[in-house]
This record gives sequence, structure tokens and C-alpha cells, in this order.
Amino acid sequence: MAAMGQLVFDEFGKPFIILRNQDKKRRIVGIEALKSHIMAAKNVYNTLRTSLGPKGLDKVLVGPDGDVTITNDGATIMQEMRPSHEIAKLMVELAKSQDDEIGDGTTSVVVLAGALLEQAESLLDKGIHPIRIADGYEMAAALAVKHLESIAESLTFSKDNVGALTDIASTTLGSKVVNRYRKELAKIAVEAVLSVADLEHRDVDFELIKIVTKVGAQLEDTMLIKGVLVDKDMSHPQMPKEIKDAHIAILTCPFEPPKPKTKHKLDVTTVEEYQKLREYEKQKFEQMVQQVKDAGANLVICQWGFDDEANHLLLQRELPAVRWVGGPEIELIAIATGGRIVPRFEELSKAKLGFAGSVKEISFGTARDRMLVIEGCPSSRAVTVFIRGGNKMIVDEAKRSIHDAICVVRNLVKDPRVVYGGGAADISCANVVAEAADKVPGLEQYSYRAFADALEVIPLALAENSGLNPIEAVSEVKARQIKEKNPRLGVDCMHKGTNDMKEQCVVEALIGKRQQILLATQLVRMILKIDDVRLPGEKED
Repeated sequence: MAAMGQLVFDEFGKPFIILRNQDKKRRIVGIEALKSHIMAAKNVYNTLRTSLGPKGLDKVLVGPDGDVTITNDGATIMQEMRPSHEIAKLMVELAKSQDDEIGDGTTSVVVLAGALLEQAESLLDKGIHPIRIADGYEMAAALAVKHLESIAESLTFSKDNVGALTDIASTTLGSKVVNRYRKELAKIAVEAVLSVADLEHRDVDFELIKIVTKVGAQLEDTMLIKGVLVDKDMSHPQMPKEIKDAHIAILTCPFEPPKPKTKHKLDVTTVEEYQKLREYEKQKFEQMVQQVKDAGANLVICQWGFDDEANHLLLQRELPAVRWVGGPEIELIAIATGGRIVPRFEELSKAKLGFAGSVKEISFGTARDRMLVIEGCPSSRAVTVFIRGGNKMIVDEAKRSIHDAICVVRNLVKDPRVVYGGGAADISCANVVAEAADKVPGLEQYSYRAFADALEVIPLALAENSGLNPIEAVSEVKARQIKEKNPRLGVDCMHKGTNDMKEQCVVEALIGKRQQILLATQLVRMILKIDDVRLPGEKED
């Protein structure tokens, strides 16, 4: 489209040209559009590549409000980047889907997708149709996944023997900011999952694991509480700080007189009427407290607040109470203590009370922060991971890291098969796919070789981020794997002097590795099939 120009003069008489229709540039379609999409994906891939592995670098992410996040967690980096390009947004969704389904491997899946697209670009330059490339990728991915399952080893563990699970959780934490305390945090993650796991049905209820953070103390003060931690304190400072053998009334009704459920209003015109209303309210308060006492409760946990009069009455009647406890916490307390959530005082009974061996209020350092710890619940499997740290950034990163470790352990409870990390599984799959390429008729053999080269990008990035010569390190491991037929050989990122990942205890869950390959291939296929992007209100040129 030709640009229309107009010559005008400013207030000093100097001429300048106004170009019109510059905003209506020619829309890119076809292979050109596809290459621009690959370029956008490569930008994201190059950003995340340096964060891969135990020696990967961290990113400082500054939010729109100026809040700072330091992390190397792929899903967090992708979410905070907020890219404007449509294809980059698809990469964000890819990291999110890996995080939702598996919980770990979010960086690897984006790096693999970016590498596949980078390889696809060179195939497009050779004149191969994008659909043929995508078909070849899918066939190669199916072969890689099949090979992964053939080299996987089954893990044996029980609630008494958790060494193998701890090693795998430790591998996950090895690439995080908190890796100095990865052994301790891995033990907490394993114990948390096994406390709530149903090993017979291979199921883990994440609702029973709560993660609570509090700034202060050190990271090694992080602990696992066999019970529920609530970020509240007693409603009155003179109420007891610890209650043994607590019979808990869990209420979703407020300590307030009932309000008329109509639009009518009540006018109080005399002092006598006001006194009657006050007496009525006091009588209702006393009735509510008596109903709780009659049920046998010695602690009240209420979802709503109550005023000073009700609070003072509760103190007088020696009935400790906690107010403004949120809905999720109320549900978790009910599950943990075996109690029922009661919506009306009239429905309270002894059978609906929860029980806890101990409910105590704990305080932190010199701050006035207090929390309630509910422990010793006989019918409960609910646990709380209580994370401490020197500042908010460390605490937030520790929370993300422990979440990843818990997800990995959960995956192993569901499917106990494992493959070896350090790029060992990727190199092994790359060797198999490259070997199969020679036997594939047609143009798909180019896709097979490209897929094999893309799989090698992960061990290359691991070696590069660890300060090794990437090509030399990966070539050596690749040659040794073929010669020794040993799929456990990977990149020695920690410089321990051995490439055997079994000796280094660097292990990954099979379910996570398989999902990385499948999700990355699906996304790349989707991107390769896009040849045009239409924006709202856009007109044809």
C-alpha cells in the first residue's frame, strides 16, 4: 500500500512531511508469518534456556506495581513476563499446563518446544511443508516416549523406606534458589505427601496439604506440622493460649442477634424501647454461648466476626474463640478434627464437634504476629508445611520450590517409574530417534533428525549453564551411551567426576519427562499449522 504524504509547515516556517496510513501495514501471511511466529517463540526459549539445571541462572522479574520476584521456576517466569505476542502467549500456556498437570519440568518443556521450532525453521528453508514437519515430529515423539518407557526403572518405596523418594525430591530442588537446604526440604515434602497419601489406591489429596509462609527466622526453620496452622489468634488477649483436649465448635454463623430478613426497618423512639432491644440482644448472646457450652465445646472457631460485647461475654463464660477464619481454613479444620461445619446454633450437638489433642497460640520473635496450631487430631491426615525465611522473596521462592517437590513425589506415588536426569534420558531418546531416521521413508526422516537435534538442546543447555564446554561434554556422553549401551549417562553438572546419574542420585519421574515431550510436540504442531493472525477490527489490504 503506497504511503500518502502531505507537506506542511511548522510555526517557524520549516517544512515537514506527514505520512498517512503508516498504521495499516501489509499483513504477513504464509511461511513469512510462520517464521515470525517461530522468532517470537525463540525469544521466549532463549530467555528460559539460561535458567535450566542446577547451575541455571535466576531471573529478576519486576511487576507492574514495582514488586520484585527472583526465581528460576519456568512457570513463574512465563507468567510474570506477560508477553504481547500471540505465540509467546501460547508458550506461557504450555508452561502453565505442565505446571498444572505435573508441577515440575516447566523450564524444560518450554526449552524443548523452542528447540523444536528452531529446528523446524531450517526445514522450512529447505522447502518442506509445515504439515509434513509436524507429522514427522509426532512420529518421532511417539518413538521417544516408547523408548523412555523401555529404559524406565520402577521405584520401590514405603512409608518406612523413603530414601529413593527423598533423592528425587532433592533433584527437583537442586535447580532452585533454596538448593542449599534441598535435603531438609525434600524430607519435608516426602513426609507431607506420605502423611496424606492413600498408597493402596495410589492417590494423594492435595487439599489436605496446606503451605503457610511467615517472614522471619531462617530457611532451615521450615517445619512440617501434623495438623493445621491458622493465621489467626484468640479473639481476646486474656483468653488461654493453649487448650488441651479441645472439643471444637466450627461455626459459619455469627455471634449476633438475628436480623429480620425483610426490607422493613425498626424505629426506636423511646429510651424504654432501646433498653428492651439491648436486653433482647444480651439475652440472645447468652443463649448462643449457652448452646455452645451445652454441646460440650471448649473452643469456638467462627467464620464471621463478633463485636466486643459478645467477645467479653465469651471471656466471662470461659469459652475461648477464634474469629474471621476463612472458608478454606474452616473446611481444612473440619477435615482435620473430624468435626462438622454448623450453620445455625440450634443445630449444634456433641456429635458435630471436632477434636484436637492440642490447640495453642504461637508467636514469632519480637513481632506481634501470632498463629494457632491445631495438632493431635486422631482421625486426620491433614498436614501443614510452615515455611520461614529472611525476606519475602526467599519465602515465596521456597513455597514455589516445595510445591514442585510435593508434585514430583505425588507423581511417583501415582506412577513409581523413573528415568535418569542430567540430560541422560534426552540423549538416549535422541540416539534412538536419530537411528530410526535412516529407516523412515519420505520427508519425515528430516523431521526425525531435527527432533533428535532438539532433544539434545536440553543436555547442551545443562552443560553450558554448568560452565562446561557444551558440544564437547554432550558429544562425549552421547558416544559413551552408544558404546556402553548405558542410558544412565548424563551431563556432570555438579562436577562430581562421574557421568553416571544413578551414582549421583539424579532421578526424574517418568510421567513428568513423558509429559514434557508430548506437550511440547503438541504445541509445536499447533504453531506450525498457523499461517495467519487476524486482529479484531483488522481490514484486508
